[in-house]
Amino acid sequence: MDSAPLVSWPEEEDDYVLGSRDVSPSKAVFTKACRESRKLWYLAGPSILIAVFQFGLFAVTQTFSGHLNAVDLAAVAMGNLVISGIGYGFLMGMGSALETLCGQAFGAGQLHMLGIYMQRSWIILCITAVLITPVFVFAGPILRLLGQTAAVSQVAGKFSIWIIPQLFAYGFNFPIQKFLQSQSKVLVMAWISAACLVIHIFLSWLCVLKLGWGLAGAAITLNVAFWLLVIMQLIYILAGSCPGAWTGFSWLAFKDLSSFIKLSVASAIMLCLEYWFVMIIILLVGHLRYNAELEVDATAICLNLDGWIIQVPIGFMAAVSVRVSNELGAGRPKAAKFSVIVTVLTSLTIGICFMLLIVTTRKIFPVLFTSDPRVMAEVSKISSFLALTIILNSVQPVLSGVAVGAGWQAIVSYINIGCYFLVGLTSAAVMGYKFNLGIMGIWGGMLLGFVAQMIILSIVTFRTDWNKEASLAQQRVSTWEKSARAPTEETI
Repeated sequence: MDSAPLVSWPEEEDDYVLGSRDVSPSKAVFTKACRESRKLWYLAGPSILIAVFQFGLFAVTQTFSGHLNAVDLAAVAMGNLVISGIGYGFLMGMGSALETLCGQAFGAGQLHMLGIYMQRSWIILCITAVLITPVFVFAGPILRLLGQTAAVSQVAGKFSIWIIPQLFAYGFNFPIQKFLQSQSKVLVMAWISAACLVIHIFLSWLCVLKLGWGLAGAAITLNVAFWLLVIMQLIYILAGSCPGAWTGFSWLAFKDLSSFIKLSVASAIMLCLEYWFVMIIILLVGHLRYNAELEVDATAICLNLDGWIIQVPIGFMAAVSVRVSNELGAGRPKAAKFSVIVTVLTSLTIGICFMLLIVTTRKIFPVLFTSDPRVMAEVSKISSFLALTIILNSVQPVLSGVAVGAGWQAIVSYINIGCYFLVGLTSAAVMGYKFNLGIMGIWGGMLLGFVAQMIILSIVTFRTDWNKEASLAQQRVSTWEKSARAPTEETI
């Protein structure tokens, strides 16, 4: 098959513009930045909406569960945050291996490999879902060991068993999304996600409140939402909307799975470490001696708000991953590097705006989440830590997206272990417990972990030899493409 670069953007003569005597260097760079920004927002805009809509599925379920009773609400929160979050985070991480492989293959013009990669990922993620299932089955005892009350652990255990079908929906959904994302088909994903959210809101009202199915209704509607997401995206692909990239089911999907597993596991560890880091931070807050309940409530509110805001840099993470992988696969290292710079500056600017909004409304925004004056005062007290977290989170996901696009997952996994667990958790425990700084000490430790990781990733990213990375990307595409060759490439 012809390996000439096949990209979704027309060639633009940036080198000619930069070298033209009629155009000043500053104007040429500005023009190039505007072009890159246009490409970036074409991907990032729908990606942000996708992240918000799919995050909204969990938020809607928790909102309707709040109309039941306090135990059910806590059970859903624990089920989604701890149990479902483990499966969601690990499978999403494993699926992100496709961001590297599909993105670089698309940039190199190896379209036929995209469908094979997706099918391989389906196989691996579904097997992983089977292996993770016991965590859902024994969620009750696990939560009890983590210090939750017997009542909450028991109800959350039932809820976790009911949402096991959702775990397997993740196994199909994440590879499909990376497959479409690598081809810049993000707008259709946004529309599908929006439709699923609207349907989910209606079904949640119907099943949880109108029919009175309670927690079982909440689990059913969440399962339906994620499987509907999978089915609608599959219909789009099977209808012929991805010519060349999807050529049907193939036995080649079962070939060379061991190498694919290595990259998938490295991707999962890289992305899961951050989620587990934040989860352990919340557990540390819950074990404080004084005002633990008050501080957990305040922390939950701040992290909930940060959870909505971080969907913006997550959208940029997806966009820069596509841009970097496509450009490296196409052999354009300068374009990949320039895209990194533009994306970091754009996301950082938006992060600063959110930070200023939090700081200026620190005594007002808590009203949106609670009516308890003590909780409101505690949220206002730690709002400065939230503002700093938002700034760091505006850059960190983008750098992670660069790492995924370039295929650095294994390296970043080691960086995350050192920064999050050696620096972050250690300092959080020492400041929170040893020096009795409470929630401020624990959150300060979390920030130190984020800062350490961001500094190291920034150094790695901006000292990278992008010419070498482009060469490695093309070698990777060639190696994986050869591994998929067979005397007869029969479809199933």
